[in-house]
Amino acid sequence: MSILIDRNTRVVTQGITGKTGQFHTRMCREYASGAECFVAGVNPKKAGESFEGIPIYGSVAEAKRATGANASVIYVPPPFAAAAILEAVEADLDLVICITEGIPVRDMVEVRDRMRKGGHRTVLVGPNCPGVITPDEIKIGIMPGHIHKRGRIGVVSRSGTLTYEAVGQLTELGLGQSSAVGIGGDPVGGLKHKDVLERFMNDPGTDAVIMIGEIGGSDEEAAAQWYATECSNRKPVVGFIAGVTAPPGKRMGHAGAIISGGKGTAQEKLEVMDACGIKVTRNPAEMGRLLKSVL
Repeated sequence: MSILIDRNTRVVTQGITGKTGQFHTRMCREYASGAECFVAGVNPKKAGESFEGIPIYGSVAEAKRATGANASVIYVPPPFAAAAILEAVEADLDLVICITEGIPVRDMVEVRDRMRKGGHRTVLVGPNCPGVITPDEIKIGIMPGHIHKRGRIGVVSRSGTLTYEAVGQLTELGLGQSSAVGIGGDPVGGLKHKDVLERFMNDPGTDAVIMIGEIGGSDEEAAAQWYATECSNRKPVVGFIAGVTAPPGKRMGHAGAIISGGKGTAQEKLEVMDACGIKVTRNPAEMGRLLKSVL
């Protein structure tokens, strides 16, 4: 089983004619069922052309009508990426994964506001994220496919690098992944830890979860509190928070990774997670072994 994507997902790449979009679309097509899954690209100025056999359309709506695409991946440059997200949302796709880093926060506030007011059903992952992968079926994003292994452990993370670290540890231990979801580190975005955790708890193909967070915000605490008080099908969860040594007011890598007003520290998050029944580690090298110990 998987969450969000599987071999039946049909993907349109927004920004397919750019260097980054071309490279990662090619890599994704070469992974597992990717050749069947990546069916279209979008560039209004190059409609009617193609990229390595993938037809390019003038809009997401046109690509959806022509190919049946139900998901989008976005490699559009930051000044235009919010408009690309809204185009995919208004085309009523099931899923939009935005890889683009550096989108202005104000643009994303408008995106989130319009999605909420419009009652759109589209699920957004990102921006500033590595994407989503269901091992041996499909990957949509920039993660290295070869480190992943089909299995029954879910991974959700704000950090792309730490996603790969957790996945690598699980694979080395013979514990594969049901799906790995990089939700991104920007302060305003789509799916949060709680949203993904709930999907994993309800997924019959997932036995346990690694949840990786960062300093800043309160999303990890919200997910932990949901797990403790509202989750009716609790599976083991292992947690790690990056930024234990981060000084207040200093942004650490991601735009959303900043302690402000005394809130959002790694210690605070770890304490809440521990109190809510999540097994936590302060050593990123121990995530896989700790997960194995709770199975």
